[in-house]
Amino acid sequence: MIVFAQVSDLHLDGSERAAERTRRVIDYVNALELDAVLVTGDLADHGRPEEYAELTVALKSPHPMMLLPGNHDRREAYREGLLGEPADGGPINVVQRVGDVNFLLADSTIPGRSNGFLAEETLAWVDSTLAADAASPAFVCFHHPPVALHSPLVDVIRLDNAARLAEVLGGHRNVVAVLCGHAHTAATSTFAGVPLLVAPGVVSTLTLPAEPRPDVDLDLPPALYLHVLDDERRLTTHCRVVVQDAPRTLTP
Repeated sequence: MIVFAQVSDLHLDGSERAAERTRRVIDYVNALELDAVLVTGDLADHGRPEEYAELTVALKSPHPMMLLPGNHDRREAYREGLLGEPADGGPINVVQRVGDVNFLLADSTIPGRSNGFLAEETLAWVDSTLAADAASPAFVCFHHPPVALHSPLVDVIRLDNAARLAEVLGGHRNVVAVLCGHAHTAATSTFAGVPLLVAPGVVSTLTLPAEPRPDVDLDLPPALYLHVLDDERRLTTHCRVVVQDAPRTLTP
């Protein structure tokens, strides 16, 4: 069994507001007994080198950190600032192992665009990585949701080539779930026959047209997912809202 947190959309930009909300969430997960923390994109708000310098401090954790880029990130600065690699504009695809579970951290960004696309080289990497260890459970993780979430703001900038990804995933029985960010809302669905979990946002919350709130709510507190994958390969997910410290009244 493994237990890991999923946080998303920090949008660190040098402001105290974004820093405080990120600090609140990271302090929360750092106090838990976890096997890893997954951050599903938009770590920086503008992709500037100074934002990645801020991230190296903000994301310090006793847990293994698994990171992937979002559309607000910039590949060259991301590689230099977070991976310690030379600047390069190609897709950032990394596989990390937690226990006996593989996490495929795929790059769904299009430089200069808000919508998502998985390049053929990325899809080939997903295909070959899943096939190379077919006996191990795997999570396929990227930033842009591959299905409509029925929000006008985010649906027009979701993953463009979802059908092609579904073809790839359909050939592998070891995929436990697809994990995404980008939408700033806790959402669950299915994709390619497996669960799809879209993480809530740290910096803000996206609302639906039916809700009597603005499209992007800056006042709701940040939230995160806690995922439990048990020995039967059953995934259970809990959502946690992280409020500011406040006095608590205990009821006997």
